Amino acid sequence: MIRAILRVILAAFYGYAGYLHIVRPEPFLSIMPEMIPFHEQIVFWTGIAEILGAIGLLQWFDIRLRRAAGVGLVLYALCVWPANINHFAMDMMREDGGLGLAYHVPRMFAQPLIILWALWAGEVRIPHRKDGDTE
Repeated sequence: MIRAILRVILAAFYGYAGYLHIVRPEPFLSIMPEMIPFHEQIVFWTGIAEILGAIGLLQWFDIRLRRAAGVGLVLYALCVWPANINHFAMDMMREDGGLGLAYHVPRMFAQPLIILWALWAGEVRIPHRKDGDTE
């Protein structure tokens, strides 16, 4: 029951974030590292990825699809981390400090937690070797 509730919360978070990426991309475009090409397209497609991941987490009929959504959201979170770091650096270089450390430090620590949350909510099994396994 708790997993189902937290799955809905995570899916709502990703679904809303995906919606914002599509209808209001400006804040996301402003934090994209310059070295990454095709900013508008990347922000749009990351929005689509978030929405599809949210839908995949919420559907109840196929555990494989839910697991794929969890893995997809993990990969998404890893791929956008450079933009979050870039945003942190940009704000720290501003005279007024931008959003400040009170925003950015928790955000940096939250990213691994969100990754673990997506794995757990998606019921992703991480294979591990037992002692004595040779492969």
